[in-house]
Amino acid sequence: MREITTNTQPVPDLRGIADISWHDRGNCHDLDTAEADRMFFPAPRAHADIAEAKTLCGACPVRQDCFTHAMDNDIRWGLWGGLTESERKPWRAKVAKRLDYERVRAALMGRDVHLSAAERDAVTRAAHVRGWSTSRLAYVLGVDFDHARDLLRRAAHAVADRDRYWKVPAADSQASPADSGDGSAPEETFCQVPRQAQTRELNDALRKAA
Repeated sequence: MREITTNTQPVPDLRGIADISWHDRGNCHDLDTAEADRMFFPAPRAHADIAEAKTLCGACPVRQDCFTHAMDNDIRWGLWGGLTESERKPWRAKVAKRLDYERVRAALMGRDVHLSAAERDAVTRAAHVRGWSTSRLAYVLGVDFDHARDLLRRAAHAVADRDRYWKVPAADSQASPADSGDGSAPEETFCQVPRQAQTRELNDALRKAA
């Protein structure tokens, strides 16, 4: 039982959605509950409390983990990662456009990580190419069976359109160009499938946001 998988890739270092093990290393961990509420959930004009919280967060070793946790769980209140609600608002819009291959790979390896819409599409397309079952994709994405089946169907159409656009022959195609007749058949019409390109600059900015 020493080796139960043939996967030799390193384990992703991304934290799962429910992983809060970093809490113990935060500078705010030992604060009194009332004191923490005053500092990190202040009144709208409590500028002194906000400044005190930002000072504490400035030297916190898990400041980035705190910010990422707030982004992944769509927490819209309080002060997280040294940023207030209004300061985090622009980042929430950017997270929706993120495509991080590390998160896609982590999800394909079974990690429960937050995925943007673009990352979920990338996972679905990779699942189709790898021949995943509908139930497996449903489990990874946390959706019901029927929705996962629809996602795989759309991914199959997208891959087929992509291959036609780039003139990639189908795997089961045995016909050669010479066998295609005199070219009188009507030309296929299709739309180019957008590339699922990683948003490197945005990913780096999110890692340094806090």
